[in-house]
Amino acid sequence: MKAENHYINRSGWLRAAVLGANDGILSTTSLVIGVAAASVTREPILLAAVAGLVAGALSMAAGEYVSVSSQSDIESADLKREKFALDTMPEAELEELADIYVQRGLNKTLAKQVASELMAQDALEAHARDELGINEISQANPLTAAFASAISFIIGGLLPLLVAIFAPINDMVFYQYGFSILFLAFSGILAAKAGGSNVRKAVLRICIWGTFAMAISALVGYIFGVQTT
Repeated sequence: MKAENHYINRSGWLRAAVLGANDGILSTTSLVIGVAAASVTREPILLAAVAGLVAGALSMAAGEYVSVSSQSDIESADLKREKFALDTMPEAELEELADIYVQRGLNKTLAKQVASELMAQDALEAHARDELGINEISQANPLTAAFASAISFIIGGLLPLLVAIFAPINDMVFYQYGFSILFLAFSGILAAKAGGSNVRKAVLRICIWGTFAMAISALVGYIFGVQTT
């Protein structure tokens, strides 16, 4: 009998990679569309695309690193407090863990037996997993998350940059929108496949919000842009 496949162990890097790729496509395209709506030459469009690509990749990496590091710091502090509690009042911690299992459906006798056996094996791991919700799957690595975000943003941002290089200048806005929707849909398909989730839902979600963001960017460009020659 073949065991079922689970995808939760991919959640850390997958979230960073999907967020980076989608943001690379969407933010770079939106920036290019905003500039293209106010420009009749290619140079400012290319400059905006390159600047957005570089700044966005660095920003995504830094933001992801800081965010995941902060989460890691909180988890480490909680584990230290839990270890101190286990060292100073093990009986109270045993009762606390048993109460958790009672709330999950075990009777008191079985809950206390399970708690005792798990704490005898590794008390801190048992409390980290069942009391604090910390485990190896949920713990993300800051450097891995930052690297995944930066690389995926660059990959995503390169696509609208290529469109900015080769698309006709007079129809740049329409080419950017059309190709970006294709890129976002493809990104949504890959993310859904990698995570084992609904493909149609993922594609619709990113395409609808992507359209909204690019429409606002184009509107801003048309309203506030100054035609450059």
